[in-house]
Amino acid sequence: MMNRILFFLFCLIQNVIFAQSSERNLSSEKWQFKNAKDEKWLTARIQGTVHLDLMNDKIIPDPFKDDNEKKVQWIENEDWDYQTIFKISSKELENQNIELVFDGLDTFSDIYLNGKFLQSTDNMFRKWTIPVKQNLKIGDNLLQIKFKSAVNIGKDLAQKVRFTTPESPRSFVRKAQYQFGWDWGPRLVTTGIWKDVKLNFWNNAKLENVKIEQKNISKEVANLIFYTEVFVEKEGEYNVSVNNNFKDFNLKKGKNLIEIPFDIKYPKLWQPNGFGSAYSYQFAVSIFQNDKIIDQKLVETGLRTVELIKEKDEKGKSFYFKVNGNPLYAKGVNWIPGDSFSPRMSKEKYHKLIKDCKEANMNMIRVWGGGIYEDDEFYKACDENGILVWQDFMFAGSFYPSDEDFQKNVEIEIKDQIERLQNHPSLALWCGNNEIDEAIVNWGYQKQFKYSKEDSLQVWKDYKTIFHEVIPNTIKKYATADKQIYWESSPSIGWGHKESLTEGDSHYWGVWWGEEPFEIYNEKVPRFASEYGFQGMPTLETTKSMFSGKADLSLENPTIKAHEKHSRGWEIIQKYMERDYKVPTDFVKYNYVSQLLQARGMKIAIEAHRRTKPYNMGTLYWQLNDCWPVVSWSSIDYLGNWKALHYQIRRSFENQMILAEEKEGILNFYGINDGLENFEDVQLEFEVNNFKGENFLTAVSNQKQKLGQIVKFDSSSIAQLIGDSDKNKLYLNLILRGKDEKIIAVSNYFFSKPKDLKLTKPNIQIKKISSTEIEVSTDVLAKDVYLIGDAHFSDNFFDLLPKTSRRIKLSKPSKNIEVMSLWDTMNP
Repeated sequence: MMNRILFFLFCLIQNVIFAQSSERNLSSEKWQFKNAKDEKWLTARIQGTVHLDLMNDKIIPDPFKDDNEKKVQWIENEDWDYQTIFKISSKELENQNIELVFDGLDTFSDIYLNGKFLQSTDNMFRKWTIPVKQNLKIGDNLLQIKFKSAVNIGKDLAQKVRFTTPESPRSFVRKAQYQFGWDWGPRLVTTGIWKDVKLNFWNNAKLENVKIEQKNISKEVANLIFYTEVFVEKEGEYNVSVNNNFKDFNLKKGKNLIEIPFDIKYPKLWQPNGFGSAYSYQFAVSIFQNDKIIDQKLVETGLRTVELIKEKDEKGKSFYFKVNGNPLYAKGVNWIPGDSFSPRMSKEKYHKLIKDCKEANMNMIRVWGGGIYEDDEFYKACDENGILVWQDFMFAGSFYPSDEDFQKNVEIEIKDQIERLQNHPSLALWCGNNEIDEAIVNWGYQKQFKYSKEDSLQVWKDYKTIFHEVIPNTIKKYATADKQIYWESSPSIGWGHKESLTEGDSHYWGVWWGEEPFEIYNEKVPRFASEYGFQGMPTLETTKSMFSGKADLSLENPTIKAHEKHSRGWEIIQKYMERDYKVPTDFVKYNYVSQLLQARGMKIAIEAHRRTKPYNMGTLYWQLNDCWPVVSWSSIDYLGNWKALHYQIRRSFENQMILAEEKEGILNFYGINDGLENFEDVQLEFEVNNFKGENFLTAVSNQKQKLGQIVKFDSSSIAQLIGDSDKNKLYLNLILRGKDEKIIAVSNYFFSKPKDLKLTKPNIQIKKISSTEIEVSTDVLAKDVYLIGDAHFSDNFFDLLPKTSRRIKLSKPSKNIEVMSLWDTMNP
């Protein structure tokens, strides 16, 4: 890390001393905003949104509190003006070129500088660069951005199509689709300057869009090619270097496309989490003339190969990733925007959430197509933590147009994002959209809106134009050859079709939407599970944050109800809870059991997926995070607290696992290994114990086996294991042991659902070891131990076996730690 910092610091110093280009951030200037119909200007903050500005100026209440969301819906129908006055010095105006750069404008706007119209914008996801030297003056300069309502413009665009599109008008506007409301998020259709505004000054030449192609990687050498666009004011001889490896060019005036080969001997590879370290290399790409540096770009990347393997086999067609030549079992999650107001996402929050993924043993994250192309810090965090990125383009669950203007807009959007993201070693795959193929085929929109045959054919024509032509062609045009893996739609086949389990990726929603029991996951195993999930309540801290005043913790409270966006969410949670748990009447206990229920469902799903390896080679649950305080599918709530699910995910995603599967009274045992190391002479040991810790049976597998990816041990009859004993009072302790008695993995298996367990009241003791460490112990089985305090616990919602203890670290000192276990919910 220190070498990286020193490298970039050196390059930056060089740049400051010699470069003839510079940048000035206008976001820190004094900005104002107002409703276009009003006269009074209010204070604005850039980066920002109109909702944040209205909140800061105390015009509206916080939409995240109480039921305030519905009180601010008027904002989306208004037009909003932003402006600032900035000074330009005579020295600054002497620069040959001055560009006004908007990294993100949301969404429809007209830009004026000193009263002159410069540019209209129509895409939240694009970067807008405008030459402005001729429009600037020494002294004060007035910059104005006049935003139009995306909802109103979207309605106008929708009127030009002869049929009704689902969830119109969001699919006609190129902005974050989740802002229009989702079954986990509020409707907050915002506008504003959501990314930085800058002035770029440059002279003689500038470098743009450095991209690195990894042509060949072996143990001996990595052959790279650096591509860059160079803009020069005068034709002539120039030198371009990569880390002081120089190449001479005769460049014409204007834009020049150049390439520079660069080799690295005995390269160190970037490895995904669980395979090794996420090593990266730093490069300074510089342009010189007459031995003086004119411009410089600093680039960082990791060396790796990624392949998507889709090969026919006797069961269908495979779907898995190879990284650096090794098959990868993808363990991960789906990502949604971390806030309904994206400018509030800090660098620290991005890095914490991705670190939480690494700590939960993940190696892949899918950026869902209804949100935003995330900030650079998101991808940097994925790079550093070895988390591969499945990148959806921002289209989700609707029908999109394909007129000429829309096509051009999309092509530039895709180009901008490819050029910004493709050097990240974490980037594994581009995906065209989320669930649009399935929406066209399965969701019945054509019947609901009474489409004619011509209308239905037009929907397919539009779909194929955008996702089979425009997007893949743009990828081929602008991405390097090693960054062109493209998948048209996720999922490739809807979950109601049998083929969704034999090929491609699958979004299986038979659980939750189909209200099938969790055990159906054991039967519905796809080749690659890219979406599935179940809701659970957020932590008590986050639930209390829903209130502007004192929290009334009741399931009947209007605020609690307003923060469940699924129309039948509470009903479905209740239905599943009754199947597996005794339903508490106390709110705190209900909150706790709802989290256990969510964790239990995902545990069953993940174990079912992993047991079928290599038939199934990926499991990405829905979802990691929230955009506001809400009851949802997330494993980490809006305030960053781990729910029971995230603690369970960490256990379920261990590289080595020992798993039990029950079928018709028979237990099958599987050793799972997702690492690169093979284990020799592996044996299974198990013990049948009661909840007091008394041993009923101990056994060891007869044969020692080699554990590569997966090994199946001899099965056992439950009747033989427990005899006439009451299975509701017993559990199975499994140990996977290797050479030299080394323990590879352990797990516990319960013969009954949680509601049927005949638990004994545990005497749980908490002993303080230090200000940030405690020891938790029990006399009898303590099922699902729940530690409640104002700190993050290194482990929580865990089973504590009889007469054992566990050391738990705290993120900070916590004065009052309470404890609860499943017994408390069954014995009020």
